Amino acid sequence: MSISRRSLLTALSAAPLVSLLPRAAFAAYPDRPVRLICPFAAGGNADLVARIVGEGMAASLGQAVVIENRTGAGGGIGAGVVATAAPDGYTLLTGSNGPLTVNPFVQAKLPYDPLKDFVPIGLANLAPHSIVLNNSVPAKTVAELVELSKKQQITLATSGVGSASHMTLARFNAATGAKIVHVPYRGGGALVGDVLAGTVSGAMTEVSTLLEHHGQGKVRILAVASSKRIPKIGDVPTMIESGVKDFTAASYVGVLAPSKTPAEIVAQLEKALIKALADKSAQDKFLASGAELVSEDLQTSKGFAAYIQKEYDNSREAAKLAGLKPE
Repeated sequence: MSISRRSLLTALSAAPLVSLLPRAAFAAYPDRPVRLICPFAAGGNADLVARIVGEGMAASLGQAVVIENRTGAGGGIGAGVVATAAPDGYTLLTGSNGPLTVNPFVQAKLPYDPLKDFVPIGLANLAPHSIVLNNSVPAKTVAELVELSKKQQITLATSGVGSASHMTLARFNAATGAKIVHVPYRGGGALVGDVLAGTVSGAMTEVSTLLEHHGQGKVRILAVASSKRIPKIGDVPTMIESGVKDFTAASYVGVLAPSKTPAEIVAQLEKALIKALADKSAQDKFLASGAELVSEDLQTSKGFAAYIQKEYDNSREAAKLAGLKPE
Protein backbone atom coordinates (compact mmCIF):
# COMPACT_ATOMS: atom_id res chain seq x y z
CA MET A 1 0.00 0.00 0.00
CA SER A 2 1.44 3.38 -1.02
CA ILE A 3 1.36 6.54 1.10
CA SER A 4 0.39 9.76 -0.65
CA ARG A 5 2.74 12.75 -0.53
CA ARG A 6 0.05 14.78 1.27
CA SER A 7 -0.40 12.10 3.98
CA LEU A 8 3.35 11.89 4.52
CA LEU A 9 3.71 15.66 4.89
CA THR A 10 0.77 15.75 7.29
CA ALA A 11 2.33 13.04 9.44
CA LEU A 12 5.74 14.73 9.49
CA SER A 13 4.31 18.12 10.37
CA ALA A 14 2.48 16.60 13.34
CA ALA A 15 5.58 14.91 14.77
CA PRO A 16 7.02 18.00 16.51
CA LEU A 17 3.65 18.58 18.18
CA VAL A 18 3.65 15.05 19.58
CA SER A 19 7.16 15.49 20.99
CA LEU A 20 6.05 18.66 22.75
CA LEU A 21 3.09 17.08 24.52
CA PRO A 22 4.88 15.98 27.70
CA ARG A 23 6.53 19.38 28.16
CA ALA A 24 3.21 21.12 27.54
CA ALA A 25 1.61 18.87 30.14
CA PHE A 26 4.24 19.86 32.72
CA ALA A 27 3.78 23.53 31.86
CA ALA A 28 0.09 23.23 32.76
CA TYR A 29 0.87 22.02 36.28
CA PRO A 30 -0.92 22.55 38.54
CA ASP A 31 -4.41 22.69 37.07
CA ARG A 32 -6.23 21.59 40.23
CA PRO A 33 -5.73 21.76 44.03
CA VAL A 34 -2.68 20.08 45.57
CA ARG A 35 -2.98 17.82 48.63
CA LEU A 36 -0.39 18.33 51.37
CA ILE A 37 -0.52 15.33 53.70
CA CYS A 38 0.40 16.04 57.32
CA PRO A 39 0.99 12.71 59.09
CA PHE A 40 0.25 14.19 62.51
CA ALA A 41 -2.80 15.68 64.24
CA ALA A 42 -4.01 19.23 63.81
CA GLY A 43 -2.52 21.71 66.27
CA GLY A 44 0.99 20.24 66.45
CA ASN A 45 4.17 21.70 65.00
CA ALA A 46 4.03 19.65 61.79
CA ASP A 47 0.46 20.81 61.21
CA LEU A 48 1.39 24.44 61.90
CA VAL A 49 4.24 24.25 59.39
CA ALA A 50 2.01 22.56 56.82
CA ARG A 51 -0.56 25.36 57.03
CA ILE A 52 1.97 28.19 56.89
CA VAL A 53 3.87 26.62 54.00
CA GLY A 54 0.71 25.51 52.22
CA GLU A 55 -0.67 29.03 52.20
CA GLY A 56 2.55 30.44 50.80
CA MET A 57 2.97 27.77 48.14
CA ALA A 58 -0.64 28.17 47.02
CA ALA A 59 0.03 31.82 46.20
CA SER A 60 2.89 30.83 43.89
CA LEU A 61 1.22 27.80 42.33
CA GLY A 62 -2.07 29.54 41.64
CA GLN A 63 -3.99 26.62 43.11
CA ALA A 64 -5.24 25.78 46.58
CA VAL A 65 -3.01 23.61 48.76
CA VAL A 66 -5.33 21.49 50.89
CA ILE A 67 -3.96 20.20 54.21
CA GLU A 68 -5.03 16.65 54.99
CA ASN A 69 -4.14 15.14 58.39
CA ARG A 70 -3.54 11.38 58.10
CA THR A 71 -2.33 10.28 61.51
CA GLY A 72 -1.02 7.06 63.04
CA ALA A 73 2.04 4.82 63.37
CA GLY A 74 4.36 7.67 64.27
CA GLY A 75 3.62 9.44 61.00
CA GLY A 76 3.92 6.24 59.00
CA ILE A 77 0.30 6.18 57.83
CA GLY A 78 0.46 9.56 56.14
CA ALA A 79 3.91 8.88 54.72
CA GLY A 80 2.65 5.62 53.26
CA VAL A 81 -0.20 7.44 51.53
CA VAL A 82 2.23 9.75 49.75
CA ALA A 83 4.76 7.01 48.97
CA THR A 84 2.13 5.12 46.97
CA ALA A 85 0.46 8.17 45.39
CA ALA A 86 0.76 9.02 41.71
CA PRO A 87 4.02 10.94 41.09
CA ASP A 88 2.22 13.86 39.48
CA GLY A 89 2.82 16.62 42.03
CA TYR A 90 -0.73 16.60 43.38
CA THR A 91 0.00 14.66 46.59
CA LEU A 92 2.80 15.95 48.82
CA LEU A 93 4.05 15.15 52.33
CA THR A 94 5.16 17.27 55.24
CA GLY A 95 7.79 14.79 56.36
CA SER A 96 9.62 14.89 59.67
CA ASN A 97 11.90 12.92 62.00
CA GLY A 98 9.38 10.20 62.81
CA PRO A 99 8.34 8.89 59.41
CA LEU A 100 11.62 9.68 57.65
CA THR A 101 14.55 9.08 59.97
CA VAL A 102 13.34 7.53 63.24
CA ASN A 103 10.70 4.93 62.32
CA PRO A 104 13.15 2.86 60.23
CA PHE A 105 15.03 2.04 63.44
CA VAL A 106 12.08 1.42 65.78
CA GLN A 107 9.40 -0.10 63.51
CA ALA A 108 10.00 -3.51 61.97
CA LYS A 109 7.70 -3.29 58.96
CA LEU A 110 7.47 0.10 57.31
CA PRO A 111 5.17 0.23 54.25
CA TYR A 112 7.68 2.51 52.51
CA ASP A 113 11.41 3.20 52.19
CA PRO A 114 12.09 6.76 53.40
CA LEU A 115 15.25 7.07 51.28
CA LYS A 116 13.83 5.61 48.06
CA ASP A 117 10.10 6.31 47.92
CA PHE A 118 10.23 10.12 48.13
CA VAL A 119 11.93 13.00 46.36
CA PRO A 120 12.68 15.92 48.73
CA ILE A 121 11.37 19.36 47.77
CA GLY A 122 12.96 21.34 50.59
CA LEU A 123 13.35 21.72 54.35
CA ALA A 124 10.80 24.13 55.81
CA ASN A 125 11.20 24.29 59.59
CA LEU A 126 13.60 23.43 62.41
CA ALA A 127 12.28 23.20 65.97
CA PRO A 128 15.47 22.87 68.04
CA HIS A 129 15.58 20.50 70.98
CA SER A 130 16.46 21.89 74.37
CA ILE A 131 17.14 20.86 77.94
CA VAL A 132 14.50 22.37 80.22
CA LEU A 133 14.85 22.07 84.00
CA ASN A 134 12.51 22.41 86.93
CA ASN A 135 13.65 25.30 89.11
CA SER A 136 14.51 22.92 91.96
CA VAL A 137 17.46 21.51 89.98
CA PRO A 138 20.53 23.54 91.03
CA ALA A 139 22.54 23.12 87.80
CA LYS A 140 22.94 26.44 86.00
CA THR A 141 25.04 25.18 83.07
CA VAL A 142 25.26 22.06 80.94
CA ALA A 143 28.58 21.17 82.56
CA GLU A 144 27.03 21.43 86.02
CA LEU A 145 24.09 19.25 84.93
CA VAL A 146 26.43 16.57 83.59
CA GLU A 147 28.38 16.46 86.86
CA LEU A 148 25.20 16.50 88.95
CA SER A 149 23.82 13.50 87.03
CA LYS A 150 26.85 11.48 88.14
CA LYS A 151 26.13 12.22 91.83
CA GLN A 152 22.35 12.00 92.01
CA GLN A 153 19.48 10.86 89.84
CA ILE A 154 18.52 13.37 87.16
CA THR A 155 15.50 12.47 85.05
CA LEU A 156 14.60 14.05 81.73
CA ALA A 157 11.26 13.44 80.07
CA THR A 158 10.85 13.00 76.31
CA SER A 159 7.83 12.60 74.06
CA GLY A 160 8.22 8.81 74.01
CA VAL A 161 10.41 5.77 73.47
CA GLY A 162 11.99 6.02 70.04
CA SER A 163 10.94 9.65 69.61
CA ALA A 164 13.28 12.24 68.12
CA SER A 165 13.84 13.74 71.57
CA HIS A 166 14.69 10.30 72.98
CA MET A 167 17.32 9.95 70.25
CA THR A 168 18.70 13.37 71.18
CA LEU A 169 18.94 12.46 74.86
CA ALA A 170 20.81 9.25 74.01
CA ARG A 171 23.27 11.24 71.89
CA PHE A 172 23.66 13.85 74.64
CA ASN A 173 24.50 11.25 77.29
CA ALA A 174 27.05 9.65 74.96
CA ALA A 175 28.62 12.98 73.98
CA THR A 176 28.97 14.32 77.52
CA GLY A 177 29.26 11.26 79.73
CA ALA A 178 26.11 12.31 81.58
CA LYS A 179 24.08 9.68 83.48
CA ILE A 180 20.68 11.21 82.86
CA VAL A 181 17.72 8.82 83.20
CA HIS A 182 15.19 8.77 80.37
CA VAL A 183 11.49 9.06 81.28
CA PRO A 184 9.23 8.58 78.23
CA TYR A 185 5.80 10.21 77.95
CA ARG A 186 3.07 9.92 75.33
CA GLY A 187 3.75 13.12 73.41
CA GLY A 188 5.38 16.43 74.21
CA GLY A 189 2.28 17.98 75.74
CA ALA A 190 1.89 15.16 78.27
CA LEU A 191 5.18 15.90 80.03
CA VAL A 192 4.57 19.59 80.73
CA GLY A 193 2.67 19.14 83.99
CA ASP A 194 5.25 16.81 85.49
CA VAL A 195 8.15 19.11 84.58
CA LEU A 196 6.34 22.02 86.24
CA ALA A 197 5.54 19.91 89.32
CA GLY A 198 9.05 18.56 89.64
CA THR A 199 7.96 14.95 89.21
CA VAL A 200 10.86 14.77 86.75
CA SER A 201 13.98 16.93 86.80
CA GLY A 202 13.15 18.36 83.40
CA ALA A 203 12.80 17.45 79.76
CA MET A 204 14.62 17.07 76.50
CA THR A 205 12.08 18.59 74.16
CA GLU A 206 11.43 21.17 71.47
CA VAL A 207 11.95 24.76 72.58
CA SER A 208 8.28 25.50 71.90
CA THR A 209 7.00 22.91 74.42
CA LEU A 210 7.85 24.92 77.54
CA LEU A 211 8.74 28.28 76.00
CA GLU A 212 5.82 30.12 77.62
CA HIS A 213 6.61 28.64 81.05
CA HIS A 214 10.27 29.61 80.66
CA GLY A 215 9.20 33.18 79.95
CA GLN A 216 7.09 33.14 83.12
CA GLY A 217 10.02 31.90 85.20
CA LYS A 218 8.31 28.60 86.08
CA VAL A 219 11.08 26.52 84.45
CA ARG A 220 14.33 27.39 82.76
CA ILE A 221 15.70 26.39 79.41
CA LEU A 222 19.31 25.44 80.13
CA ALA A 223 20.57 25.17 76.54
CA VAL A 224 19.30 24.79 73.00
CA ALA A 225 20.59 22.34 70.40
CA SER A 226 20.46 24.82 67.53
CA SER A 227 23.40 26.00 65.44
CA LYS A 228 22.97 29.52 66.83
CA ARG A 229 20.97 31.18 69.58
CA ILE A 230 17.20 31.44 69.25
CA PRO A 231 16.08 35.10 68.97
CA LYS A 232 13.05 34.49 71.19
CA ILE A 233 15.37 33.43 74.04
CA GLY A 234 18.63 35.09 73.11
CA ASP A 235 20.08 34.77 76.62
CA VAL A 236 20.04 30.96 76.44
CA PRO A 237 23.28 29.42 75.10
CA THR A 238 23.51 26.68 72.50
CA MET A 239 24.80 23.22 73.33
CA ILE A 240 27.90 24.01 71.29
CA GLU A 241 28.54 27.19 73.28
CA SER A 242 28.06 25.08 76.41
CA GLY A 243 30.92 22.80 75.44
CA VAL A 244 29.15 19.96 73.64
CA LYS A 245 31.12 19.86 70.40
CA ASP A 246 29.14 20.04 67.14
CA PHE A 247 25.93 19.07 68.95
CA THR A 248 22.74 20.08 67.15
CA ALA A 249 19.33 18.41 67.17
CA ALA A 250 15.88 19.46 66.06
CA SER A 251 12.48 18.24 65.09
CA TYR A 252 12.40 19.12 61.42
CA VAL A 253 9.61 19.42 58.87
CA GLY A 254 10.09 19.46 55.12
CA VAL A 255 8.09 18.91 51.96
CA LEU A 256 8.45 15.79 49.82
CA ALA A 257 6.79 14.26 46.77
CA PRO A 258 6.53 10.64 45.64
CA SER A 259 9.64 9.31 43.92
CA LYS A 260 9.61 9.53 40.12
CA THR A 261 7.84 12.90 40.24
CA PRO A 262 9.06 14.70 37.08
CA ALA A 263 12.04 17.00 37.62
CA GLU A 264 10.13 19.93 36.10
CA ILE A 265 7.43 19.62 38.75
CA VAL A 266 9.95 19.17 41.57
CA ALA A 267 11.69 22.37 40.44
CA GLN A 268 8.39 24.26 40.37
CA LEU A 269 7.47 23.07 43.87
CA GLU A 270 10.95 23.90 45.16
CA LYS A 271 10.64 27.44 43.82
CA ALA A 272 7.20 27.83 45.43
CA LEU A 273 8.49 26.57 48.79
CA ILE A 274 11.51 28.88 48.79
CA LYS A 275 9.25 31.84 48.06
CA ALA A 276 6.87 30.81 50.86
CA LEU A 277 9.74 30.59 53.35
CA ALA A 278 11.01 34.04 52.35
CA ASP A 279 7.72 35.64 53.40
CA LYS A 280 8.24 37.77 56.51
CA SER A 281 4.89 36.87 58.06
CA ALA A 282 5.76 33.17 57.78
CA GLN A 283 9.18 33.77 59.31
CA ASP A 284 7.65 35.75 62.18
CA LYS A 285 5.27 32.87 62.96
CA PHE A 286 8.13 30.39 63.01
CA LEU A 287 10.31 32.61 65.21
CA ALA A 288 7.45 33.19 67.65
CA SER A 289 7.30 29.43 68.25
CA GLY A 290 11.00 29.27 69.09
CA ALA A 291 12.00 27.83 65.73
CA GLU A 292 15.29 28.28 63.92
CA LEU A 293 14.90 29.67 60.40
CA VAL A 294 16.13 27.25 57.74
CA SER A 295 19.20 28.31 55.77
CA GLU A 296 18.70 28.84 52.04
CA ASP A 297 20.82 25.83 51.04
CA LEU A 298 18.57 23.46 53.01
CA GLN A 299 15.43 24.89 51.42
CA THR A 300 16.40 23.17 48.16
CA SER A 301 15.72 19.62 47.03
CA LYS A 302 19.43 18.79 47.02
CA GLY A 303 20.07 20.36 50.41
CA PHE A 304 17.11 18.65 52.06
CA ALA A 305 18.15 15.28 50.61
CA ALA A 306 21.58 15.63 52.21
CA TYR A 307 19.97 16.70 55.49
CA ILE A 308 17.71 13.63 55.53
CA GLN A 309 20.67 11.33 54.95
CA LYS A 310 22.57 12.97 57.82
CA GLU A 311 19.59 12.64 60.17
CA TYR A 312 19.09 9.03 59.07
CA ASP A 313 22.68 8.23 59.99
CA ASN A 314 22.37 10.08 63.32
CA SER A 315 19.22 8.14 64.19
CA ARG A 316 20.86 4.82 63.38
CA GLU A 317 23.65 5.61 65.84
CA ALA A 318 21.27 7.04 68.46
CA ALA A 319 19.06 3.94 68.29
CA LYS A 320 22.09 1.80 69.07
CA LEU A 321 23.03 4.06 71.98
CA ALA A 322 19.48 3.87 73.35
CA GLY A 323 19.31 0.10 72.88
CA LEU A 324 16.39 0.36 70.46
CA LYS A 325 15.54 -2.24 67.85
CA PRO A 326 12.76 -2.39 65.24
CA GLU A 327 9.64 -3.99 66.70
